Amino acid sequence: MWAIIGGLGAACSWAITTLTAARSSRLIGAPATLAWVMLVGLVVVGPVALAEGKPAALDGHALVWLAVSGGGNIVGLLLVYTAMRIGKVGVVAPLSSTEGAVAALIAVAAGEHLRVWTGLALGVIVFGIVLAARPPAEELDGGGHDPRAAFFALAAAGSFGASLYATGRASLDLPIAWAVLPPRLLGVAFMTIPLLLLGRLRLTRAAAPWVVLGGLAEVTGFVSYAIGARHGIAIAAVLGSQFAAISALAAGLLFRERLSRAGIAGVIVIAAGVAAVSALRA
Repeated sequence: MWAIIGGLGAACSWAITTLTAARSSRLIGAPATLAWVMLVGLVVVGPVALAEGKPAALDGHALVWLAVSGGGNIVGLLLVYTAMRIGKVGVVAPLSSTEGAVAALIAVAAGEHLRVWTGLALGVIVFGIVLAARPPAEELDGGGHDPRAAFFALAAAGSFGASLYATGRASLDLPIAWAVLPPRLLGVAFMTIPLLLLGRLRLTRAAAPWVVLGGLAEVTGFVSYAIGARHGIAIAAVLGSQFAAISALAAGLLFRERLSRAGIAGVIVIAAGVAAVSALRA
């Protein structure tokens, strides 16, 4: 049950990050938003990791998982931003949100036991996520979509999926703070510091609350996922990727962005899938 709770907690937290990032990126730009979110996360997690001291299990094996976790997250973000720049959000978002399915496949291939019916229920949830993340048809028929965007989005899903799996594996042997530290550490090193040196690390009074909330929610999501992954990486990863569907619903309520019929159907499919997984794991 903890895998379900952790995955759902991560989904809700990452949905908040997505919504706050959407608002702050319109004020200061996407690169600066990402840089500040990573910095806020590092300020929160860094002191906790330092206070805990170097874990005894921090050996070469654990360092590999931490490197994959941090590197996969940063590469995935770069791929998503590239895809968003040349393609439509309505095409990129559903494809990149399959990261949970990628992590689940990696976990199963690595030997994690998953009952057949639970696997089918997770597949239903993935299908619902893709449906729910799709915008109205008229937004997709407007033309101007570069087919390379789909490739970058799928590559991002693969990169994020590897990062999620590596974070889950690291959380099995390391304290939670150390397991979620690498993405924030690399994000500050490769995004925040370079933008600061180039004089492009913008922040306005209007954007400040959004980036702080986004950074806190992003860390909370990874902590929740890491806790859930200790009890089942595949389940926690797939449920965590529901942030795309939750974001679509919240955007409709907060920003009055219309949800497509496919999106409504996707939400219903997700609810059915989550109920099935919960019943099977009970």
